[in-house]
Amino acid sequence: MVNTLNASDIVQDSPSLDNKKHAKITEINYRRNCESDYTERMEELDKNFDYRSNSEEFWSDPELSLLYGTPLYEQASQSQRKALNHLYWATQYNQTAATEANAILYNQVTAGVFEVIGGYETLCQELDLETAQERHHIHAFHNIGYRTKKALLGQSGFHASIQGKSKAIKTGVAKELVSGKRSPIFSFGMQSSLMSSFQDTAMRFVTNKVLLKQQTQYYSRYLKELDQKGELIPAQTTGLLGQIAPRPMLQFFTLNCGTSPFLACLFYFTRFMANMLLKSFEYGYTLHYRELEKQGSPIPAPTAVSYFHLLDESFHTTTSQLIALEMYKDFAKPSAYEAFLANFTIYRAQTVSLSGLSAGLPRIYRNDEPFMLSFYRLLQSPVFEMSEQEALQWMKKCFCYEHEGLHVNLKYHDRLLNDLRRLFSGVDYLWAVNRELRLMAAGGSISKAIQDNTKAFEQFSRSIA
Repeated sequence: MVNTLNASDIVQDSPSLDNKKHAKITEINYRRNCESDYTERMEELDKNFDYRSNSEEFWSDPELSLLYGTPLYEQASQSQRKALNHLYWATQYNQTAATEANAILYNQVTAGVFEVIGGYETLCQELDLETAQERHHIHAFHNIGYRTKKALLGQSGFHASIQGKSKAIKTGVAKELVSGKRSPIFSFGMQSSLMSSFQDTAMRFVTNKVLLKQQTQYYSRYLKELDQKGELIPAQTTGLLGQIAPRPMLQFFTLNCGTSPFLACLFYFTRFMANMLLKSFEYGYTLHYRELEKQGSPIPAPTAVSYFHLLDESFHTTTSQLIALEMYKDFAKPSAYEAFLANFTIYRAQTVSLSGLSAGLPRIYRNDEPFMLSFYRLLQSPVFEMSEQEALQWMKKCFCYEHEGLHVNLKYHDRLLNDLRRLFSGVDYLWAVNRELRLMAAGGSISKAIQDNTKAFEQFSRSIA
């Protein structure tokens, strides 16, 4: 929560927002968010969740299931298909929780900048409200995901090591996972390292004395309070933003976002990309919820959580879109450095989250290399009870050959690509590769997905041999 500033702390050349469309929409968005009870509805569902009482129904259309459309899915029993449907929910919302942890940090960092500029009081109140809501969202996702994985996978869902294989693993992806350098089952995390106080000091010098020396008057109140406590520059190493760079670079990003008004707005560009990725799959749960409601059928708690979350996030998405695509124009045009950092950040976000096509995770637009060990363990879990050899044979069939699931995923990839291109078309500082989503467009290829997965599978197979 950002504290109220004294009048003397406000920068005197604050922009006038009297006739700004985004300011008026922000007022409406904040009022409606305050009046809603979606977070409270999610809290209630979270509190009362019991997996067993929700285990007999699909939580969405079967399209939103791990391994949907693969040869293994076609042969799976009804109970196995339900398990894949439930584990898909747990997997996707584990990543959503990580991305919302990003939002908690950067909402506070950037609100601290907007507060210093002055004139954005309602926006800062909305960001404070969103931060509080994110904390409740994360708790619900973790609680339901944990109980679901525990019921279906047992302990294998929570440990990175492959039971009985640790000594045999020599190199590659599996070795990194076993050693703890990568995250456990169906996680999207990335390695990070600690930053020394020397690095912290050096980054502050480069930012404040060289790259953004004309903008130090906008330094975030939130970061200033951390400085006074002697804390290092914060960073999140999970979620969409947390995967684009190592921890020291993310701390440098935090410092930049907390100093430059334009770069504070840049965070909302990445948040808007994450909002659109979330909507890509979450809207499917909303359609399922409405269909069950229309039929008068019982609605599984996770389906309802997704439905209320989409409604809650609609306020957050509006905030992201307003800041990323409109409000940044309130401030001076970006310097060459600011434009470079913005484009580099968006380029990396495309690279890590939009440059491929998953064969096993619907609505995921990256190759399956990071998930090979998770699928290997899933096939040996109580859900399938395969031997090691059987698991490898099925993985090859699912990841290295064309199947219906890839075509379904490509359909949603192309839909999201068109939406993002339309939304980004008016952003004047973007490089063409970002404005036209060229990396994402290149990744929308089934033949490329198979080629990338074949290479990753061969490496994975050798690593566990």
